[in-house]
Parts: sequence; C-alpha cells; structure tokens
Amino acid sequence: MDSGKVHDLKATFQQDGFLFLPAFFSDKQVEEMNKELTKFIAEVVPGLPSNKVIYEEKDNPETLKQLQDLELHNAFFNELMVNSEIEKLAAALLNEKVIGKNVEYFNKPPRIGKFTPPHQDAYYFNIKPRQAVTVWIALENIDEENGYVSYVAGSHTKGMRPHGRTQTIGFSQSITDYGTPEDEANVIACPANPGDVLIHHCMTIHSANANTSSFRSRKALGLIYFGASAQPDLEAREAYATALKAQLATV
Repeated sequence: MDSGKVHDLKATFQQDGFLFLPAFFSDKQVEEMNKELTKFIAEVVPGLPSNKVIYEEKDNPETLKQLQDLELHNAFFNELMVNSEIEKLAAALLNEKVIGKNVEYFNKPPRIGKFTPPHQDAYYFNIKPRQAVTVWIALENIDEENGYVSYVAGSHTKGMRPHGRTQTIGFSQSITDYGTPEDEANVIACPANPGDVLIHHCMTIHSANANTSSFRSRKALGLIYFGASAQPDLEAREAYATALKAQLATV
C-alpha cells in the first residue's frame, strides 16, 4: 500500500475511529480462510478448553458462535496476523509498532445469533494508553438481516462510556447510557462482502445486528493488535473486576 493511500486512511481513521476497506482480500484468499477455518473447527476445536469456545446453545456444535486464539494452534492464522499487510496497516494507524494479541472467529448462527450490544473494546482490554485496534474480516455476505456491524463515528474521541452487564454470551458488557441524540446521529452501518475489512480503534463504539435469517450464517475473523506502548492498567482491571462482582451479585 503506497504512502499516499496510507496517509489518507490514517486521516479517516483519526476522524471517524474506524475504516471500511472493500475487497482487501481476494476471493481466493477468502476461500482459503474458510477452508482453514472449517479444518480448525473439525480438528482443533474438540480439544480446546471451554473458555476458548462459545456456543449460542451450550455444547451444541451447530450453534458455534466464537473462538479465541486461533493463531496459537494454526500456522495459517498466525501468518495472517504476524508480519502481514494487516499488521503493517495496524501499526501505521496507531503510529507505533504493534503486537498481535488474538485471532478470533465470530459467527451468528441462523435465527438465534443474538444482537451484539454497543460497547468499547478498551473496556475489556484494560490497557494504558488505550492504543489498540481490532481488524474484522468478512468471510461471507453480511447485511442487515444476518448481522452487519455499526459504528458511532467519532466516538473514540469522547472517552470511556459507562458499561454494565448483559445477558449476551461472549459480550458481557454494554454501554448503559447508549442511545443519546449524538450516538444516533453518528451511527454508520457497514454491510460487507467476503474479503471486506473493517478496522476500528479500541475506543470506538460499535454493535452488530442479530441474525434474523432462517438459513444464513454470519462468519467473520477478528484480529486484535495492541500498540507496543500499551501496558496493563491494573487500576482499570481492579475496577472492572469489582464492577463485575457487583453485577453478578444482583443476578
């Protein structure tokens, strides 16, 4: 990617807190991703610890929703994250060297794939400074019916919003005061085709529709990069743990 293009992308990212990159990956590359994913689910998932595999319906393989740390078990996904074009772009957007932290798989099974509540990734990450991006790769056609992602443009500059516990498996926290006139005025929906890429800052508010389709899945990969300057924020981690304990006590 030439320097002029990267400069323009950085300007958009700094303004909006996210990027939409159509056809970043070719059809052939997406086909290979889906092939490796199918193999991973068949051969690796049965041996993974339960906290790395999430189902919409507990232990029902047909409702697989989320996988963590694919790069630790598969060279293909490690190469997708490390020393890749995606890594270079993440570093350019954060203006520093980045460290790949996780390759995730996200799905919303037909009919039962639930709404992803509005949240900021930094609330989960607990790092300081809040230097991180998530790269989201569409593996199939994703629209309003099966669960496109939406962003609140510019929200990454407004600070951390209050979060509270949800009943959504895999996304336990949601912004409790979401839906202000400013939020609504700046929501941008991002339908995607296979190979399209979304990149958002860890402070950017985002959500995703439920999957109301009777037969279509909604498959995507997520790659998380921390800036090299990001360190564990122990105070934030303690506050998060305290808040979570209080939330669980009311259940």
